[in-house]
Amino acid sequence: MLTLNTKLDHSDRIDGELILPFDLREKSRLRATLTSGEEVALFTVRGTVLRDGDLIRGDDGRVIRVRAAAEATYRIDCATPRDLLRCAFHLGNRHTQAQVGGAAESGFLRIRKDTVLKDMLEGLGATVTEEQAAFEPEAGAYG
Repeated sequence: MLTLNTKLDHSDRIDGELILPFDLREKSRLRATLTSGEEVALFTVRGTVLRDGDLIRGDDGRVIRVRAAAEATYRIDCATPRDLLRCAFHLGNRHTQAQVGGAAESGFLRIRKDTVLKDMLEGLGATVTEEQAAFEPEAGAYG
């Protein structure tokens, strides 16, 4: 079984792809399957979070690109940037991982599907749309 263990900044070649949802991209030890059907073992430094497009070298020298899988999420849109900021505050107050997307005038938030949070956000005036989308939440402020 191929063992993936070294994160790379760049490679001139890509030998395969590994598509994972965010909760598995946070794990430092896991068994997974490449898009080719080959099983792999992933061993990264504890605390490593794999992001869409990251490259990992295997013990045989092959380079695998990580892709973010589409997963059940909510896209949060608001009428004004202030309203979106209020939603971000309340999500952060609940320690909810959130992705920040779009431009300043038309930004949005994305969170994992959670009906309790959906009700709260709609109560704040947000439009909450269920989407199958790659989830790339913000990294912690300290790394």
